[in-house]
Amino acid sequence: MHSETTRITTPFHSHATAEEVIKGVDLSGRRVVVTGGSSGIGTETVRVLAEAGAEVTIATRDPAAGARIAATFADTPGTVRSAALDLADLSSVAAFVRDWSGPLDVLVANAGIMALPVRQVSAQGWELQLATNYLGHFALTLGLYDSLRAAGRARIVVVSSGAHLAAPFDFDDPQFERRPYDAWTAYAQSKTADVLLAVGARRWAADGITANALNPGWILTNLTRHMDEAMMREMGAIDENGEIIPQPYLKSVAAGAAASVLLAASPLVEGVTGRYFEDNQEAPPAAPGIPGGVAAHALDPDAADRLWDYGSSVIAAA
Repeated sequence: MHSETTRITTPFHSHATAEEVIKGVDLSGRRVVVTGGSSGIGTETVRVLAEAGAEVTIATRDPAAGARIAATFADTPGTVRSAALDLADLSSVAAFVRDWSGPLDVLVANAGIMALPVRQVSAQGWELQLATNYLGHFALTLGLYDSLRAAGRARIVVVSSGAHLAAPFDFDDPQFERRPYDAWTAYAQSKTADVLLAVGARRWAADGITANALNPGWILTNLTRHMDEAMMREMGAIDENGEIIPQPYLKSVAAGAAASVLLAASPLVEGVTGRYFEDNQEAPPAAPGIPGGVAAHALDPDAADRLWDYGSSVIAAA
């Protein structure tokens, strides 16, 4: 067990690949769920864990696409299957939970949406980025608690983002019902909520369940589908002709999945819980003028407990 005050470091550099961070690790017999595993870093996470011998379930809104991905991994040492899961619909989450049987060793909360230009809401009336990125994953985590506990030493991996630095969770108006909707503030708030989910799960440490969040870094995947060219240009991601501008901080999909795989399977983080990682290391506290790091508002245990209670009440009423 690691000390509460020791920042976790690993020998892996920022652009190490998912394969590199668990080289030599045998996951035979381990059962894993990866949400959003049918595209982007989710697919790479699925592939690498299956190559290490795990039994992986792709939980996706498009199970047919998930099945096509699973078929491409038929020759891996592990097994891959697809199951339907719409995180924005709590009834879909409940159905996934009902269909799951037996222990669960690893839950990778990877699926997400980003920068919806117009405010949309879920069936429960939640702003859609918060509903998808946080509430659906929280409901899934709660629903699978017994299966995680049954595994004996289970891990929850929550894919957050450096965007969390831009906004704490607004308990007064989380759904943008009174304040003006802003696509990026809504996204940032949802990613803060994701880190707080991992912090709140410290209550399960005695059950052998650990939870950690991560920033995968800059990777151009389907997550950017709601960003128009003007937005991409303003960020410096593309040039005037719409071509991608190579940047040293941009990662390949293989490198973008590394932190997820590290937290899901590496012995280097055994027993670690409630932390936030980036570039394959535990992130330092955010500091003015220094890129990256983790915001104090995302690691606040009181906010984590308050959000846990808030999310629980919504799920109970659904």
